[in-house]
Amino acid sequence: MEFSILGGGRWGVALGIHLARRGHSVLIYDINSEAVNKIKKGKHPYIQNFTLPKSIYATENLKDVEGFENIVCALPTQAVREVFSKLKLGKSKVISASKGIEIKTLKRVTQIIRETQQEVDLFALSGPSFAEEVSKGLPTAVVLAYEKNKTVAEILRREITSEEFRVYINADITGVELGGAMKNVIALACGISDGLGFGHNARAALITRGLMEMTRIGVKLGAKRETFFGLSGAGDLILTATSDLSRNRTFGLLLGKGYKPAQALKKIGQVVEGVKTAEALYFLTKKEKIYAPITSAVYKVVVKGEDLKKIIREMLLRFPGEEFS
Repeated sequence: MEFSILGGGRWGVALGIHLARRGHSVLIYDINSEAVNKIKKGKHPYIQNFTLPKSIYATENLKDVEGFENIVCALPTQAVREVFSKLKLGKSKVISASKGIEIKTLKRVTQIIRETQQEVDLFALSGPSFAEEVSKGLPTAVVLAYEKNKTVAEILRREITSEEFRVYINADITGVELGGAMKNVIALACGISDGLGFGHNARAALITRGLMEMTRIGVKLGAKRETFFGLSGAGDLILTATSDLSRNRTFGLLLGKGYKPAQALKKIGQVVEGVKTAEALYFLTKKEKIYAPITSAVYKVVVKGEDLKKIIREMLLRFPGEEFS
């Protein structure tokens, strides 16, 4: 098969490497000329001394993507609409590997793509999968959700799955996408807690209550409860909330240590999806009248710039009610 990947960041390149190892030809599109030039020379843009498979190509010309039957979206969420609005894809198969919620519309990535491309078959790939480990071929398990076409999802699963990259099928595309987006917000909260020195007990509590919050929001928005206890929910949350490789946790960690949001973003030097997602998710929960205290706290600190210690104190003073209400 031939695949085109929109987005030559760490995740897009990692997926390209994996697909090339599976024997597929891969074209990576990116607006970043430096990254594109490195890929053209067979170099990994972000990992030193890493040689790319020879079946990976790169381009800065978006129109080069239009001839592909299989397309993977690995763009920052807030850029998805702009890029897809410029494309004419016909009946291509599009796999969204982007995790986030659009701020202006409060929509998931496949919803954005559907509005711009009416004929495509849509899928979402999510789960606990750090780009660097996928690039290196370390064992990973993810989930591929389908909008309508399970038969095509099974075909794609066979083409993507390998011994070290296991792909499971899920019919709940809403839950899979929401899990991948919301876990970044909870990971920010866990990072803040760690940065403040609150310890392992607090982190475990945040992960658990965060998963409950994710489930509550997801079910209200039409997802299946069990999806949040799978790879795209609990699996991705545990990874992102506990690892030093997580940009979202690292961002929160810096805030907990006293950095301002702008300073933390500058220090990381890459897109931190949880920042924009926190804003979108906050307004989404307000719109739908969903109880989401962790999301609200992260929004107030990260977006509104409110005093961190004040917000933490407010959370600690909340009287705990029924665990599963």
